[in-house]
Amino acid sequence: MSQGAKAAIFGNVLEKTVEGTLLGHEYILVGDNSPKKQRLRILSSYIASSKRYTRQVYIGQGIYGTDIYTDFFIMGTPKIPSGLIIECKWQQTNGSVDEKLPYVNLNIQTCYPAPTIVLIDGGGMKPGAIAWLKAQVGINQNLLAVHTLSSFVAWANKNIC
Repeated sequence: MSQGAKAAIFGNVLEKTVEGTLLGHEYILVGDNSPKKQRLRILSSYIASSKRYTRQVYIGQGIYGTDIYTDFFIMGTPKIPSGLIIECKWQQTNGSVDEKLPYVNLNIQTCYPAPTIVLIDGGGMKPGAIAWLKAQVGINQNLLAVHTLSSFVAWANKNIC
């Protein structure tokens, strides 16, 4: 199996874990059988207080003028009424994900329609890259937090129930 195929599988495991956390907090998946470019509209059409999410959702164009798809968009979170985006980044071995973090940060700052959490784990990223992204919280008003998997679950238990 190629390194790229392994990376896709490992990233999918991270996303499934996030999804399990959402389901554990009684969020409902909506729009999953709809085209990605319609999922945000479908998500927004529900009652404001209903706990719901969609995945792989189109949110607009990024800094390069290309389409952006986020891993998760969550609505109905009492503490974050405007919605919450979760981006998942897994890197288990040396690779290029950490080199893409400035691009992700700038898109979050200028193009994302809601506060965003970046979930980074796997142990393969350069420590300086993670520290740099964490330092952007507060500078980038749309970057709410940077979490590992365990810190995300603890955060979610306090903030999305």
